[in-house]
Amino acid sequence: MPEHKRNARAVPAVAAAAAAAVALAAAACAPGGGENGGGTAGGGDLDGAELLVAAKWTGVEQENFEQVLDLFEEQTGATVTYDSTGEDTGAYLGPRIEGGNPPDVAILPQPGLVSEYAAQDALFPLEGDAEAALAENYSDYWQELGSVDDQTYGIMLKAAHKSIIWYRPEAFDEAGVEAPQTWDALVDDTAGTLSDAGITPFAMCGASGWTLTDWFENVYLSQAGPENYDRLAAHEIEWTDDSVVQALETLADVWGEESLMNGGTDGAVQTDFPTCVTQVYGQQQAAMVYEADFVAANVVESGAEVGVDALAFPFPAVGEAPPVVVGGDIAVAMSEDEGTQRLLAFLASPEAGTTWAELGGYLSPNGNVPADAYADEFTQQLAQTILDAGEDVRYDLSDQVPSTFGATEGSGMWAILQDFLRDPSDPEAAAERLEQAASDADE
Repeated sequence: MPEHKRNARAVPAVAAAAAAAVALAAAACAPGGGENGGGTAGGGDLDGAELLVAAKWTGVEQENFEQVLDLFEEQTGATVTYDSTGEDTGAYLGPRIEGGNPPDVAILPQPGLVSEYAAQDALFPLEGDAEAALAENYSDYWQELGSVDDQTYGIMLKAAHKSIIWYRPEAFDEAGVEAPQTWDALVDDTAGTLSDAGITPFAMCGASGWTLTDWFENVYLSQAGPENYDRLAAHEIEWTDDSVVQALETLADVWGEESLMNGGTDGAVQTDFPTCVTQVYGQQQAAMVYEADFVAANVVESGAEVGVDALAFPFPAVGEAPPVVVGGDIAVAMSEDEGTQRLLAFLASPEAGTTWAELGGYLSPNGNVPADAYADEFTQQLAQTILDAGEDVRYDLSDQVPSTFGATEGSGMWAILQDFLRDPSDPEAAAERLEQAASDADE
């Protein structure tokens, strides 16, 4: 992540307000042009073709994506219909797959589902222009993320930046602290000084187990490095590995200090997302909250102004380099229709990504979508960190493993890390539980 010595307030300041406003309001502008990249759909030769695209997006997210689809329709003559899957993508797709009536393109919320549906023979590999567009516009890491057994199925369309910590500048000013660049500075200088000044440093979102996996992933990626991160995601090293234990010990620097968390341990475990955001900005009970760029929407709902009352800084470096962890959505083909591959080629193009970027509420993993395509400075900065991280950016680990281990409430990583938040005194025991759960999920 570049330019870490820049004053962190200069990064999100007023521009972040624009990011939240654009993300929350329906975009009124028409899709932009942008430079065409490899694989862009061209020619109006799909007249009469009808395609169905399904994703979880609703509201403004859906409206903006439909504007991107409108551009494809204008270029090709195809008719594209959007259908929302709701939050449970599997519940939507399962019956359609069984009934032989899946959408032409499904946009999956996690890479693990690519493997699951590929194993069911429910997906068709990328080919032709779609495959070429992916190779031209995406790094090797993103290409591999959408592949199963050396067969490429998926295109990462939309990213969520999960390596930022939000804070109240008023609280920082009162305590006389600055945004930290390292983990030690976060714990000892920033959090410690806030606590000494009578200001609770963190609101934790421990009742939402997925937020705890995000904490772990950032610490682990920075401390253990990208190679070990990949090996752990693939379960090529066990969760009892020293690197896992060390990451848990590092988390205990915060999780083991009741005075650093709003409501102490009990409060940390019982507070969900987005209540933790409200505790920082609406109720002003704490100075910081960790979660992704989408926190901006919750800040506004809390009555605060992003860029004025709410700022953010990069997740501090635990090891040699700060982490860049992203979540996101992957488009796959579920039909053999020619228009399906053409649509995927278009979605993988810089033109589609740039058009979407101009509408707001969006980050692209496409390496040929320039940072200055985004409408506000805050999003431009986030996009640039993804571009600059290059091959070291990593996808949310818990979404790469089987969902029974990484994405199920009350079990697996969620439950084990919640228990560790309650009592982080035995990281070795927590690592053993993680290994057992990972092994059970692999069976």
